Amino acid sequence: MENKKENAPNIIWIQSDQHNPAVIGAYGDKVVETPNLDKLAENGTIIKNAYCASPICVPSRMSSITGRFPHETQVWTNDQTLNSAFPTVAHSLGSVGYNPIQIGRMHFNGIDQYHGFAKRFVGDHSPNYPGSPRQVDHGALSGTTGPNRSSLEKSGKGQNAYEVHDEEVAERTDSILNDIRKTNAGKKSPLYISIGLMLPHQPFVAREKDFAKYEGKVPLPTIPAESLEKCHPYIKWWRDRTGINSVTEEEILRARTAYWALCDRTDALIGKILSSLKKNNLLDNSIIIYTSDHGEQVGERGLWWKQTFYENSVKVPAIISWPGKLPKGQVLDNVINQFDINSTLLDIAGAPQLPRSHGKSMLSMLNNNGEKWENTAFSEYCMDDSDTSRSFSANLGGIDIHAKSGGVQNRMIRKDNWKLNYYHGYDPELFNLQEDPLEINNLWKDKSLSGIKSSLMDNILEGWDPNWIQNHMRVLKNEQTIMEDWASKIDPQDELRWDLKSEYDKLEN
Repeated sequence: MENKKENAPNIIWIQSDQHNPAVIGAYGDKVVETPNLDKLAENGTIIKNAYCASPICVPSRMSSITGRFPHETQVWTNDQTLNSAFPTVAHSLGSVGYNPIQIGRMHFNGIDQYHGFAKRFVGDHSPNYPGSPRQVDHGALSGTTGPNRSSLEKSGKGQNAYEVHDEEVAERTDSILNDIRKTNAGKKSPLYISIGLMLPHQPFVAREKDFAKYEGKVPLPTIPAESLEKCHPYIKWWRDRTGINSVTEEEILRARTAYWALCDRTDALIGKILSSLKKNNLLDNSIIIYTSDHGEQVGERGLWWKQTFYENSVKVPAIISWPGKLPKGQVLDNVINQFDINSTLLDIAGAPQLPRSHGKSMLSMLNNNGEKWENTAFSEYCMDDSDTSRSFSANLGGIDIHAKSGGVQNRMIRKDNWKLNYYHGYDPELFNLQEDPLEINNLWKDKSLSGIKSSLMDNILEGWDPNWIQNHMRVLKNEQTIMEDWASKIDPQDELRWDLKSEYDKLEN
């Protein structure tokens, strides 16, 4: 299939891991320094209400590249594997002449480490096969990469191995772009280069110079921790489970300072990538996207990491720059699903939309100041039953900290200014984000809103059955256990893996 559009643009997709858009200068943060992202935003459009399909890494990424929700990909956890028969954005762009290249983080599980990319470089640090005996050793920062209290206790100055990974990604990107220029490959076919960074994901540890830059400048959280008596019962369970019911002010400030420093460092690495694109004359007729797989709560309302539907967890950056073709300096309040960005790229490239994708092209909306757009987004978070679950990857003695008795079946809808968080087995939460952007006032018990509640609940449950998900995930876990036991005994070789050495993780406090 030949490309349908002449002069198809190059597409540069930059995706970080766990970047709360609120910690970007262009999104309004007055403390963090992100000059490269700010400049990218000046030359493009910011969409302020972009939501990931799931506030956890693998499900979010698999939904992003397929346009399907987790209950359709059946990838709900970080240990599950995307079906290789599902076409992705890389397949679609490749079908019309693009050369899809992935550099760095993508977080694929299983033997298929490509899913439509023609080439991959650097790769992820985790085993390709869940259950592999060659697990990751974070050395001095063991236990700090998951949702665990130790990530707050072991925070501050030192070195985060993920930063070492991202430095290699930036260097490899420069090398690849140099080769493209020398071979004139960028003129032969349009480029689709997806660049995956691991920062600013915890450990909340930053190099001393970066940490010192923000020490004493990062404030305490805006939203105080709710008392356990007032806390939603599901959120209370999660706080109990992860040991964050009581966190010291010293820990809060130390971890937040490191996070701001890591966001600064993320921006600096993006600056190197953008400089390499400019040096190699690859900025002309190129679309540049910056986004992340989910947010980070950094202590707001007493919560850390992601795994919830509150704004700091489930929102992602969405910066789209295509100078001369799309508006500059535009800030839109539209509500989008993250995979709408990919559908927009396929539209621009003249590539086929993925047949079962829910993504919608935003091209007209971007060119018309956000008009004529259905402001609706969904996210879901489903986890295994703790009675049958275990985890090789949690680095917590085989216990899957995400798992809960009976499993977890949660879903969110944002529709216009309303947001409903559904927790199966509990009362939902309802917020009016126009009047209550910090999600302080849960309106679920407000009888005057019965019509709104009924409509949103119908939307949440349409095609989404929590009981089916609960039962199906038990079957998947039994199947996964066999595969994990196979990997632990057979020790299959990783197809593509970045070698994370335990000495890369250091704590200097």
